[in-house]
Amino acid sequence: MLAAGAAAVTVVLWASAFVAIRHVGQEISAGALSLGRLLVGSVLLGAFVFTRPRRWPAKGDWKLLLICGLLWFGLYNLALNEAERRLDAGTTAMLVNVGPLLIALLAGLLLHEGFPRQLVIGSVAAFGGVVLIGLSSSSGSAETWGVLLCLVAAAAYAIAVVSQKPLLSRLPALEVTWLSCVIGAVACLPFAPTLARETADARPSTIWWIVFLGAFPTAIAFTTWAYALARTTAGRMGATTYLVPPLTIFLGWLLLDESPAPLAYLGGVLCLIGVAISRYRRRVAAMPAVSVASPDSKPLSKS
Repeated sequence: MLAAGAAAVTVVLWASAFVAIRHVGQEISAGALSLGRLLVGSVLLGAFVFTRPRRWPAKGDWKLLLICGLLWFGLYNLALNEAERRLDAGTTAMLVNVGPLLIALLAGLLLHEGFPRQLVIGSVAAFGGVVLIGLSSSSGSAETWGVLLCLVAAAAYAIAVVSQKPLLSRLPALEVTWLSCVIGAVACLPFAPTLARETADARPSTIWWIVFLGAFPTAIAFTTWAYALARTTAGRMGATTYLVPPLTIFLGWLLLDESPAPLAYLGGVLCLIGVAISRYRRRVAAMPAVSVASPDSKPLSKS
């Protein structure tokens, strides 16, 4: 139950991130926004990490941490932020959500999670929903460069999740998230002069949106994601994020006036059905143990 709640928090906050990035991208460039968001996230996560006993990663863990930090917190953010300067929030969320299919494939191959039938059926159904939403995009067409950037973000996200899963069996979710965020922030430090220049000219509300992105979709959502991922398979958690596109479309319509076509609602329902199928686990009722005596057995006499 707690893992499901953590996954729900992640989905809601990540959906809000697509809308916030779309809004902030009008004033702040992709690299500066990535660095600002990661700096805020690193500071907030570090404040929690250093208030409790820490388990320093083993030497072999650093390779996976680097992959997670550089790809998910670094490359993913850069590609996503740049894509949203060209595509609306809903379309971007839909395109990035080819990631869960890649996660399921990589987890089945590399983590030996296999390919359960309900996961395959649910992923196909949910991906069909994503395609329907994409066909009904409010923009009507997608710039090729923006689409390619979304696919880069999806690939980085998928590889990072599969790399993160083994770490969570040895390290606390909060610590893995913090270290990955710090690694991503260090990788984005070349954008520091741009961040300083653009925030000096930005509206105060824009700066607060950067703080929001660092505090909620980054610090909180990535931690709740890691917590849930440690308690389920990478394939199932990846499929859960199919809930992000329909929620992003709703928030985009509500806050950015990006109204989806009717077909998008059918796609959203299909996404929900696909996620439900992929998360379904058949409960097998426990059969009571029955003692079967042989025909020629005799009851024990009382002593």
